[in-house]
Amino acid sequence: MSEQPRHDGNHHWPMLRSLRGWRISALPADLAAGLTLAAIAIPEQMATAKLGGFTPETGFFAFMAGSLGFALFGANRFLSCGADSTITPIFAGGLALLATSGTPEYGSLAAALALLVGVMLVLAGGFRLGGIANVLSVPVTVGFLAGIAVHIIVSQLPGVLGLPSPSGPTLARIATLAGELGKANAYTMLIGFGVLATITVCERISARIPGALIALAASTLFVVSAGLKGGGVPVIGEIAGTVPMPSVPLIGPEQWAKLIPLAFLIAVVVMVQTSATTRSFPSDPDRSADVDRDFLGAGAGSLLAGLFGAFPVNASPPRTGIVVETGGRSHVAGLLAAAIVLLLVLFGARLLANVPEAALGGVLLFVALRIIRVAQITSVYRASKGEFLLILATAVAIVALPIEQGVALGIALSLLHGIWSTTRAHLIAFERVPDTTIWWPAHPQIKGEELSDIAVVGFQAPLSFLNAATFRADMRRMLRSRKPRLVVFEASAIVEIDFTAAQTLRDVIHTCSETGVVFAVARLESLRAQEAFERFGLYDVLPRDRVFHSVDHALQKLRAVASDVHV
Repeated sequence: MSEQPRHDGNHHWPMLRSLRGWRISALPADLAAGLTLAAIAIPEQMATAKLGGFTPETGFFAFMAGSLGFALFGANRFLSCGADSTITPIFAGGLALLATSGTPEYGSLAAALALLVGVMLVLAGGFRLGGIANVLSVPVTVGFLAGIAVHIIVSQLPGVLGLPSPSGPTLARIATLAGELGKANAYTMLIGFGVLATITVCERISARIPGALIALAASTLFVVSAGLKGGGVPVIGEIAGTVPMPSVPLIGPEQWAKLIPLAFLIAVVVMVQTSATTRSFPSDPDRSADVDRDFLGAGAGSLLAGLFGAFPVNASPPRTGIVVETGGRSHVAGLLAAAIVLLLVLFGARLLANVPEAALGGVLLFVALRIIRVAQITSVYRASKGEFLLILATAVAIVALPIEQGVALGIALSLLHGIWSTTRAHLIAFERVPDTTIWWPAHPQIKGEELSDIAVVGFQAPLSFLNAATFRADMRRMLRSRKPRLVVFEASAIVEIDFTAAQTLRDVIHTCSETGVVFAVARLESLRAQEAFERFGLYDVLPRDRVFHSVDHALQKLRAVASDVHV
């Protein structure tokens, strides 16, 4: 492929943007990355499909669809998109309420769900709603992943232990498994935990080593050579060596409607993970991540997956990291990996027939243990006990409740945490740094200077209906206690002002005017806050010449109104 012409940053390529500037000289690096990615993805996609109650080849279709869709429309050149163990337990739990796992109806609902998720992601990208990705705070995300990990472990332990899979809530299933441990199958345990150990050791040595593929090949050889296929060690069985024709799933309108809430939850989680992945592995360090464009790519992947009878796809941080670590240059690596998977489906399906299900369970146990972010949990515990409780609450909700309800509660907890943080904002006093013209928030350990009869105050949060009442009460309390003749409101932290807050600010300005206090604003830096002053008519009560670029400038211009000011 010849080099594509370069365009400036304002030009939006409709397709294949991630291949912009690609050179044939990058092919060896992309080929090496593609081979490694395929070796990692093959066992992972099979295991993730098993986690959701699908055939292994369905996981392959999801990977191929995700890789192609993201290459066509995504921006990040490294990101790998496909079947993902984070979202699979969520939608599998939701779909299980509508149809029996493994039935044609279950597959049709999963494909329809993929189409809905794809549409939502494309709309989010098209309308540039990248901010939705911030709906989950770090503590909630960490707790969310820990809860998902528990679900994965509980769902895979029966296969690894050679026990029937119990039904019911997660906690009840844990209790049932604990009571059946004495009946575990030694061979399946050897295979499952052996695969887990092999992947763990390979990962410790180098992430480039395809430990899962090595472990699957070894466990398959063990099952075949020891004749364990009929001795209580289930294998995945024959895989269809064909690719389905694209089609829209045939389900009724009421079923489409029932899928919408679940699709929204999945779309939010995909946006959060896609945003985190593309920012963790930027393909162009000189430019900020184009999260909205990456939503389009992930959405296109889910749309293709739905058309080919698969399930929703998601960005994968580990697989993306593999592309980066192995020197991949573009989505040619992902497309090559998808081509290898396609060849495996068409010509090598028989090779997978004797893969033991316990081995796939071992792969998923490794995935589950990896997504429990112990270091972050420890860090949050040391820094903020309150946010540590948020981690625990989210994890417990995901484990104890039906998983889709737990995820919804986790999102609600994250939003409530953000609201709570915003409502905690209070008015703060500013002091002048000695021998300078700089005004800084007062600190008990840093000596600052105040001016008599002049109050310099700030509010370190966006002004909104959430904290407008607190702002008004704090201002009135300050006016009563300080009795200043001049108030300078340092507004550098005010990035937004809504209607309620604007009316409150108007009332505060009126109160100051009625009591003979001069009110001024300094450092109104946010463009949105400046627009709010215009939009809500705040300049009608605050003359424009009372808005200054700095506190010092405000004092120079208005010093005459406070005749007894002294430094």
